[in-house]
Amino acid sequence: MTDLSSPSPKGACRVLGISFFNGTLPALVQRCREGGLAVIPSGPGLACDLPNDEAYEQALREADVVLPDSGLMVLFWRCFRLEKIQRISGYALLKSLLEDDAIALESSFWVMPDPDQGEANCRWLRKNIGREIDPDDVYEAPLYSKQGPLEDLELLRRLKDRRPRWIFINLGGGVQERLGLYLRRKLNHKTTIVCSGAALAFLSGQQVGIPMWADRLFLGWFFRCVRNPSRFVPRYTRAWKLVWLLGRYGRRSPFRGK
Repeated sequence: MTDLSSPSPKGACRVLGISFFNGTLPALVQRCREGGLAVIPSGPGLACDLPNDEAYEQALREADVVLPDSGLMVLFWRCFRLEKIQRISGYALLKSLLEDDAIALESSFWVMPDPDQGEANCRWLRKNIGREIDPDDVYEAPLYSKQGPLEDLELLRRLKDRRPRWIFINLGGGVQERLGLYLRRKLNHKTTIVCSGAALAFLSGQQVGIPMWADRLFLGWFFRCVRNPSRFVPRYTRAWKLVWLLGRYGRRSPFRGK
């Protein structure tokens, strides 16, 4: 049994029972090329979903790569645990993957939240990356349950037929991680599943654009709150619960079922 109070394993940092990737962006891109499930939990997800939803907790725990995207978590850990975590956002990862010539996006599949975002995202990929996404490689996700295990037999059938090398899930946090774990368990060909959330929407203009300097300074949340305060201010206010969880549990899991 793993001792969750022990020092973090090499190349990772264990926080709240989850082993977060702790390395450089090029190393992360290389790790993603090896296949598996890459998840990017947000601060609100860690604060609200991790303690209460077993399926979400399991998705983070079993993922092959967990990005330390939450600036609040990274700053707390540096200041109060005196252990440096190299923050890498989902936005930075997706941008690097799209710009990497070694990654063949011709063998990619895109799960979109709705037709409008799907069309805008594909248009942006065509114009800015030079990649024409086959309509058969785009899937408009249904409304999934907010908690608990997920399954989508139609999506699974499409993926088994198309056999993409890369799967990008562009859905909200709390949902995409559970869907990603379901797909990783069910697919039997080598693929990398990236739960990239709203990162592509930032690039395509469907959500507020975040300059790279703001992303590096942990200010993405501020741009989102200014653009859509009624949606994001309550969300990020709830994320402050993360400070209490980090202080109380440290490396241990806060999931209440344990």
